[in-house]
Amino acid sequence: MAWLWWLGAALVLGVVEMLTVDLIFLMFAGGALAAMLVTLLGAPFWVQILVFAGVSAALLFVVRPWAKRLLDRSTPDTATNIAAHVGREATVLIDVTEHAGRVKLAGEVWTARAAQRGAVLPAGTTVRVVRIDGATAVVDAAEDHSYLP
Repeated sequence: MAWLWWLGAALVLGVVEMLTVDLIFLMFAGGALAAMLVTLLGAPFWVQILVFAGVSAALLFVVRPWAKRLLDRSTPDTATNIAAHVGREATVLIDVTEHAGRVKLAGEVWTARAAQRGAVLPAGTTVRVVRIDGATAVVDAAEDHSYLP
C-alpha cells in the first residue's frame, strides 16, 4: 500500500505545479513516481527515499533548465496592466505640463504630466505614454519615439 502514498504525493505535487507553473513541483512529482515504481518492485523505505531524492534532484538540475527555456521561448511576452499602457497614444483633455494635466488613455481619463521639463502639451494634442508613475501617465509628444524599446 506504500505505493499509493507515493502516487498521492505525485498527484498533489502535480496540482501544486498547475498553480505555480514554475516546473519545480513537477520535478518532485517525477521523483515521487520513480519512488512509487521502486515501491512496487519491493524496495525498502530507505531505498524509496533515496530514489525520490535522486530522481527529483536529477530532474531539477538537468531537465528543468531545458524545459524552462523551452517554456519561456514558447510563451508570448505580453505586457499587461500598467505596462500595457506604455507606448500607447493618448489625447490631451486638459493642457499637460510637467506638473499636471489630463489625458484620455484607452478610453479612460488619466492624470498626466509631461516628460520634458517646461513642456506644455495643449488640449487636443496626441501624445504617447512614456511611463506610468503610480496613477499618473507621463507623456511626451507623439512624434518622439526615443523611449520605445
